[in-house]
Amino acid sequence: MPEIASADTPLNLRLSEAELETHREHITAFITEQYEAAGADVAVIALSGGIDSTLTAYLAVEALGSGAVYGLVLPSTINSKENTSDGERVAKDLLDIEYDVIEIDPLVEAVLDANPHVSAGEQPDDTTQTAVGNLRARLRAVVGYFEANRRNGLVLGTGNRSEAAVGYFTKYGDGAVDCHPIANLYKGQVRQLARHVGVPEDLASKTATAELWADQTDEAELGVEYETLDSILALHIDGPLSTTATARELGVREAVVENVRTIHEASAHKRRAPPGPQNRSL
Repeated sequence: MPEIASADTPLNLRLSEAELETHREHITAFITEQYEAAGADVAVIALSGGIDSTLTAYLAVEALGSGAVYGLVLPSTINSKENTSDGERVAKDLLDIEYDVIEIDPLVEAVLDANPHVSAGEQPDDTTQTAVGNLRARLRAVVGYFEANRRNGLVLGTGNRSEAAVGYFTKYGDGAVDCHPIANLYKGQVRQLARHVGVPEDLASKTATAELWADQTDEAELGVEYETLDSILALHIDGPLSTTATARELGVREAVVENVRTIHEASAHKRRAPPGPQNRSL
């Protein structure tokens, strides 16, 4: 297992009960505003069984009502049965919203079978594994927008502030949405707000994974615990402290802070619209 960096004294980013309620009201109002501005008939959300999509679904139902939210559970062979069943549990048992389970493996295999350079079997190298993982995420977006188009729907994203800052999402995959309701919350705050709105503890505390390939976890891939990542982002990327001061404040090696900075800068293209040449006077 790779070493996962952890801070000795992570920054306390916990929100008070009053702050949590303010975020709750702000996000539900945002969802309502986006929904009404789009003239949508339904909000579409992909339910992975993870905390981000679960919290977003809870807030969407609170904002719009269960009849105006439609869930998609989009498993593949690399998804754990636990996460798939948790996605269905959120839709069926906890929120009582309409949902469908659509297997995406046939879509992935169709793309791979059509490509002369790869096969639908096990991929031998890391680069191809990553490409296939991102393919899964992009095909989920295709399915989500198909249903949104068919139902006059608004696609709700599930990205949080921590993932956005380090580009931990697939470009034109889970990043391809109409809005991100929880984009202003660090990962730890997502868990806090989830508990505040009544998400069961086993879902609020479960290990985060994008499930792009087997046995993948967010923290192992990023090389840093979310609590530490949140602290580095708040102090160094979003805040004023230098690399050295941040490392000293948190009790981590400077290399950990520098790595987060490198990932943040390298993923800037994911947070911007595709560039074009500047206009020139003729």
